[in-house]
Amino acid sequence: MVRTTVKPEDVPQVDAAIERLFAAVHRRQPAGIRYWYGRLPDGVTYVALLELDDGVDNPLLGLPEGEQFQEELRRHVAAPPLPEPVTMIGSYRPA
Repeated sequence: MVRTTVKPEDVPQVDAAIERLFAAVHRRQPAGIRYWYGRLPDGVTYVALLELDDGVDNPLLGLPEGEQFQEELRRHVAAPPLPEPVTMIGSYRPA
């Protein structure tokens, strides 16, 4: 999990960058990942969750859109991103 806080005035640009990234992910449909991005109620803190199947390398790192997203996000952060490990207790993903 990664938590990132952005400048309030940059929320629309970050939302748009996330939408572009997910459009690329949906087009490419990489196998072995589950990916989620959301914004917390404070309106400026984003949380990303990425789960990789055993033996699967992070395919987002190889996507041009993934690199573009990281570059754009760096321009909008108000504080350094906080990567935090998460222990999955349960999950559901419909077929």
